[in-house]
Amino acid sequence: MIQSPDLVGRLKRRARAIRRDTFALYLACRDPRTPWYVKLFAGGVVAYALSPIDLIPDVIPVVGYLDDLILVPFGIALAVKMIPDAVLSDCRARAQSASERPTDRRAAAVIVAIWIAAAALLIWLAYKAVG
Repeated sequence: MIQSPDLVGRLKRRARAIRRDTFALYLACRDPRTPWYVKLFAGGVVAYALSPIDLIPDVIPVVGYLDDLILVPFGIALAVKMIPDAVLSDCRARAQSASERPTDRRAAAVIVAIWIAAAALLIWLAYKAVG
């Protein structure tokens, strides 16, 4: 399969834009000008995008990568449309100038706690259903 340089370049630019917008969403969640419901949705999208745990495990052929290729970009695009333009432009500029991802251990702890709580709830529901 021969790849055109234009296609590869476009995919690389799109991947960089998704990475920038993910960080911009993180910054927008911390901005007081962002409405609370947008913070909630965008925070969930960022948490899912940065989480090592996927809805569909990547080991499942083809289907495992669909959430990374479809759900994450769709969630980012939807969250970006919900954020006020002034906040988004400020956050995108800050994200563009930043050279590294945020390393907030509290955010990591919250993500891990959410996944543990979800797993515990599923185990409890399975236990109730069986006996």
